[in-house]
Amino acid sequence: MESRHKPVPEGFERRPQEKASFVRKELKQAVAQTVSFRPGRGPGRPGGPGAEIEKAGNIKGTVSRLLRYFGSVKKQLIALIAAVIGVTLLSLAAPAMQGSAIDSIKAHDWPLLYRCAFLLLGIFIVNVGANLAQSLLAARLSQSIVRRMRHDLFKKIDNLPIAYLDTHSNGDIMSRMTNDVENVSTTISQSLGSLVSGVLTLVGTVTIMFLYCWQLTLVTMFSVILTVLVTKKMSDVMRKVFRKRSALLGELNGHSEEMITGYRSIVAYNKQDDVTREFRETSDALARVSVKAEILGGSMGPIMNCISNIGFVIVAAFGGYFAYTGLITIGTISAFIIYAKQFSRPINEIAQLYGAIQTAVAGAERVFVLMDTEDEDNSGDVPLQETRGEISFRHVDFSYVPGKQVLHDFNLEVKPGQKIALVGATGSGKTTVVNLLMRFYPADSGEILIDGVNIRDIRRDELPFCSQTGYIERQPDGYDTYLTHAGESLSHGQRQLLAIARAVLADPKILILDEATSSVDTRTEKNIQDAMVNLMRNRTSVIIAHRLSTVRDADKIVVMDHGRVVETGSHEELLAKQGVYYALYQTQFEGKAT
Repeated sequence: MESRHKPVPEGFERRPQEKASFVRKELKQAVAQTVSFRPGRGPGRPGGPGAEIEKAGNIKGTVSRLLRYFGSVKKQLIALIAAVIGVTLLSLAAPAMQGSAIDSIKAHDWPLLYRCAFLLLGIFIVNVGANLAQSLLAARLSQSIVRRMRHDLFKKIDNLPIAYLDTHSNGDIMSRMTNDVENVSTTISQSLGSLVSGVLTLVGTVTIMFLYCWQLTLVTMFSVILTVLVTKKMSDVMRKVFRKRSALLGELNGHSEEMITGYRSIVAYNKQDDVTREFRETSDALARVSVKAEILGGSMGPIMNCISNIGFVIVAAFGGYFAYTGLITIGTISAFIIYAKQFSRPINEIAQLYGAIQTAVAGAERVFVLMDTEDEDNSGDVPLQETRGEISFRHVDFSYVPGKQVLHDFNLEVKPGQKIALVGATGSGKTTVVNLLMRFYPADSGEILIDGVNIRDIRRDELPFCSQTGYIERQPDGYDTYLTHAGESLSHGQRQLLAIARAVLADPKILILDEATSSVDTRTEKNIQDAMVNLMRNRTSVIIAHRLSTVRDADKIVVMDHGRVVETGSHEELLAKQGVYYALYQTQFEGKAT
């Protein structure tokens, strides 16, 4: 079965300690990224006062592109804005009506009091309905947009080049499909209406307050400015603490997952005490930081309430004096107190929305970057009428990373129906040859031909390849057995047997087998080899194997070393040369060092 591996440094597989350190680092980073993106608002989450704000590199371009998705939902957007405007106007009208009601009591104008009371009741009832409509419209709008975005993203993922998938982690791609898109959805559903409402409320509240009494309005600004300054200062402090907590949480989760996955090795080397000590140290550090974070997060509300009460005292004191001098009425003081609270609320909300919007825009940018990735190269318009199975590599050079060449002037001729085996040490370039042959990667130079036609000119769906069984009947439902979670219920050997069975059914003209029997026992391997004799008859076969016993009957064995062909010939011819192949054979069958 052809495997697709991310390119790793030469000799990396032979350095187990470095490999373990690399895997541990990657795992912890992946977990830390996963726990950092959580929908919703609150301390330490996108939009919360202590949240880590992720910023996009091209905010203007990303927002402009994101707005295009609103084009197909214009009616929903207009309806949402109308509902927001309605809610805002009703919220602005209620304090003024309440002030009029208080003034009517002082003036003993009972008909006016009754009208104000009924109007207030109507305002409150309509306001409830408008709020429900706003929530419903915002939810539908966000889901309509992210549905299109997810469809576009999944379509793109389905057409990504193999090179992109080999050089980007699955977790990163999944994070863009889930977390980043979900951040956009949450921001649209929760923040869009709040942002429009907040701006309208600020403008409307200030206008009404100045119309009532500009002197008292200026006094009220003191508490508003104090609220903004305290919120900014606390947010800066909280962000540092929550950032540290998020990092420690990612480290703890990564350590736990790593230890659980490798528990057998831990027990085998008697490292339980060391693992427990490392876990306890990280857990204790996380507990200390979490306590501090929760204290800071919990103190935000009481501090804001305290400032709000200070503002209430200021408005009441100055308002009472202005009312005593006849500048304003008692009802105006009541309205001012409510307007002052309404004025500070959208400021805090907009400050919090800034973080949520920045995170959503950054997520959208990551999604668009993936969407803008060049598609898999499916070019080629030459159809293959009847494949003979002739393969030619002519002066092929290739490197996964510029400057680190894997294949050097690689040449190989495979005649129709010939059985070719590629052998060599790990990292010699065997699988790379198959990757190029199957057009997973383009060659840097040179050409690869099938039946004399360059594979770049052949239609992708006409490439004549198939790359990689009695236990099926023993399954509970036989051939109807459902394989869950990518075949986790099967062993590696059983998966290979299934892949080989599929190769038989596909009946290809060119058969590629990359370590086809690496996960089966010796007896099963012998049975597969016997079956392969019939499967490979009259087919061009390219076999990659470390077990030299599987390639002894190949028509030609190609020995590779550091991306070059160093020996070719039959099994007997190569043994007689006593070169690289002979050394490999001695290692496997004679137990001698190379």
